[in-house]
Amino acid sequence: MSTSSHPVRRSAHVRRARDVRAAARRRVVRRRVAAVIGVAIGLAVTASLAVPPVFRDTLKEIALPLRHEDIIRQQARDKGLDPALIAAVIYAESRFRDGQTSTAGAQGLMQITPATARFIARESGGVAFTVQDLATPQVNISYGAFYLRYLLRRYGDNEIFALAAYNGGEGNVDRWIVEARNRDEDLSVDAIPFPETRAYVSQVRSTRDDYRRAHADALGL
Repeated sequence: MSTSSHPVRRSAHVRRARDVRAAARRRVVRRRVAAVIGVAIGLAVTASLAVPPVFRDTLKEIALPLRHEDIIRQQARDKGLDPALIAAVIYAESRFRDGQTSTAGAQGLMQITPATARFIARESGGVAFTVQDLATPQVNISYGAFYLRYLLRRYGDNEIFALAAYNGGEGNVDRWIVEARNRDEDLSVDAIPFPETRAYVSQVRSTRDDYRRAHADALGL
């Protein structure tokens, strides 16, 4: 064997050793990060238990805000919806901040586009509706709840499909369902092919459970 091959062998050995050391360092970092997160969570739980009720309510309001609960309860009753689901959609869409307008033109607490609002107005008999009405919480939540009920009915009360359509549009969800069924694929949240919509559906469903626990009385649950 010629001597010219030795530097190559040594270089490969050095690279392997370096990779092993790097992997070991990454494992150590991951363990330390996990430990820090665990301590932080423990401290947060301990602190929340030690905080007086008035401050605990303030912390809850910051982490999981709730506004217009009277309108949410009313619309949930009128539309046959879970009030926690309406609250979770509002949280995902606007964090309960009035006056939000997206780059796509979606407006208000439940981020309804003018085109969707006009469709809802036709379907619900809102003949006097104008786009400016979307800035009003009563109208915005009423229209958002109507649209949620419409989507649930359209998709046979399948919450995953309805929430995916609320975020990604009915046409996209229809195509996903047809293509997935043609390939005999799963139709769970994890199978949604649109990353943003997949994250949205998971967030809303998880936040709905949080609202049920944290705001049960305010939502009439």
